[in-house]
Formats: sequence, C-alpha cells, structure tokens
Amino acid sequence: MKKGSGGGGGGGGAAAEKKKARHSSNTDTPPRKQAAKRDLFQLFAEKVRDHKDLESRWAVLHETRVEYFRGKDFVSFLRNHVELKNILEFDSNLEAEDIANVLLKKNLLVRCDRVVKTVRPGKRKLSTWPAHLEIFPDQVFSDNDAFFAWTFAKRRPLWQTLLSFSWPVLTLAICLFPVYPHRCKLLILYSCASLLLLILCLLLLRGLVFGAGWIFLGKRIWFFPNILAEEATLKELFQFWPPKDEGERPKWSARLFYAVVAVLAIMLLKHHAPDEAARARYQKRVYNIIDDVLEWSPRLALSGMMEKQPVFNASDPNNNYTDGGKANTENVVFPEDSNEETVSEEFEVKETSGNLDEVDENEIEVENGSVDDNDHEHQRFKDL
Repeated sequence: MKKGSGGGGGGGGAAAEKKKARHSSNTDTPPRKQAAKRDLFQLFAEKVRDHKDLESRWAVLHETRVEYFRGKDFVSFLRNHVELKNILEFDSNLEAEDIANVLLKKNLLVRCDRVVKTVRPGKRKLSTWPAHLEIFPDQVFSDNDAFFAWTFAKRRPLWQTLLSFSWPVLTLAICLFPVYPHRCKLLILYSCASLLLLILCLLLLRGLVFGAGWIFLGKRIWFFPNILAEEATLKELFQFWPPKDEGERPKWSARLFYAVVAVLAIMLLKHHAPDEAARARYQKRVYNIIDDVLEWSPRLALSGMMEKQPVFNASDPNNNYTDGGKANTENVVFPEDSNEETVSEEFEVKETSGNLDEVDENEIEVENGSVDDNDHEHQRFKDL
C-alpha cells in the first residue's frame, strides 16, 4: 500500500509539473504575440513604402537624404487600399491616424517640418515638396501640412547589388586606359566627348529657352526641370514637361533690362570671337595633346627613359659616355684645369673672329699680362 501511495504521489508530482509547464507556456504567449505584432508593423511599413500609389519625395534631413511623404497622402492612400491593413491581422481595424502613431512609436517613421517657413521672393506660396527638412518636436500624426520620413533602410533590389560589385571593375578599367589598343582609345575618347558635348548643348538650350520665354512671354519654362536637382529620383530626373509656374509674372522693366544685357553680351562675344588662324592654332594644340594621350604606351615610355639616361663607362681612360647610342668624347673638367681652359677658349675665339696679324700689339700685351696673372694664380693654387 505504501508503495502504491508512493507511486501515486510520484504520478501526482508529474501531473503538477505538467500543469506548471502548461501554465508557463501560456504565460509566454503574450511576448510572442507582441514580437509578431512588431514584425507585422515592420512588414506593413515596407509594403506601404514600396507601393507606387503613395506619393513620396527625397529631401535632406540633418545632412542625410531621406524619403518622405505627406500626412494627407497617407490617409487617402490607406482609404483607397484597405487590403493592406490585413497585414496587421488583429490591428487591421485601426484608423490611418492610429496606425501612423504606432509607426511613430516604433521609430519606423519620424515627423518632420520644413526648414524654410516663409514664402520666398517671387513665389505665391510655400513649396509643396520642400528639399530640406527638420525634426518636428511633437511626434504625433497630423494630416495638416505635416511630413513623415521613413527611418529604416529600404531593401535593395538584386540589380543594385550586382551593380555595386561592378564599380571596382570599372575603376580598374579606367586605370588601365593607357594600355588599351588604339581603336579602343578612340572609341572611348569620342564617346565621352560626345556625351559631354550633349550635356553642355542640353544645358545651353535649356537656358536659351528659359531666357526667351522669360523675356518675350513673361513665363518660366524649364524642360527637364529636375535635371540639376540633387534630391530628385531617376524617374523625376528625366521628367520632360515642366511643372506649373507658381511664381509671379516678371515686370516689363526687368524683362527689357535683361533683353538689352543679352543683346550687348552677344555683340561683345561676336566682336571678340577668335579668327580662323587662332582657331587653327588651338585645334592643332588640342590634337597634339590628344595624340600624346592616345599614342602613349609603357614600351615607348621605357625606351624614352633609356635614351635620355647617360651611360658612364668607368673603364674608359678618356671617361667617354654614350647618350642614346651616340658616342661623345668630352674631357672631364677638373678644378685645376679651369683657368687653363678659359685661357684656351679666349684664344680660340680670337682665332675664329679675325686674323691675329690685325690685332693690336697693345691688346696682345694686355692679354699676355692677363695670362701671366692667371698662371701666377694657378701656381699659387697648386702651392696651397
């Protein structure tokens, strides 16, 4: 009986341990649900950010480029795409304001405000999409002129990852440009020059169209308006049609003044334009520079260095050396022979310039005296 009761007690202890384990597992479920909720909100934020219908822009926030959207656009987006709320499961019944506040608490969003809060001269209202933002003190959702920036890094597509590995290869290819074949050099040179010329012509044409439209029509017309914008995306960069002009119409006096300035500038450039000879000299100079770049090779560079370097032969009693394969015999000048060489050079000059018979006797005596003085100085230098 005792053994039976002991076995029953052991069975009761095992059952109590199982109940404790079940109870502890029940108590662990709420943190798991909370972790799942955090993951669901993260997944919801990624889906909303990647969606094309939510209009967003890029701006600078404390020297960092961020992607942001407007509060009213977020509300209208969730109103039109209710199916995205199903990602939140238990929180799918929340309103757009409540979802945005949860994202703000989880640091998936940050509320921002425009840096420039006053209307600039020549503008009627503030910019719809400011280029510079700052953090708003009150991190609460609002749809009244409020901006919200994403704080998490966007997932990179596969093509961007593959493109990042190609940058070292491209850098190495640029460094090896001098050893390319001649045809490859010509192809790369003309391609880069054509691309640079296309960009400069496009910028010049944009400026001419804007100046003509501003002077004659009083309107600001920029085709490819975002081509020089730092915060523009690749899609916005090649947007051809300009946005609506929000500035005031310029005064006729300002238009007349700039028209006169433009005419004077054109006349000045035409008057100081280079002639045909100057153009030919400049073209020849440019061609010489291009030829030096294209015709360079390591073999020619090494051969040129070997030709310019003098080779000294120590076994030669006359101390002869060859320069580029040509033998030149020149005596090495020592300090003791410096005066004697100057004297000999003076007599050689006299012999080549005229006949010695026609030289004045006084001049010969002066020269002999100078030679004697040089001999005395030379003897004194040897005694020292």
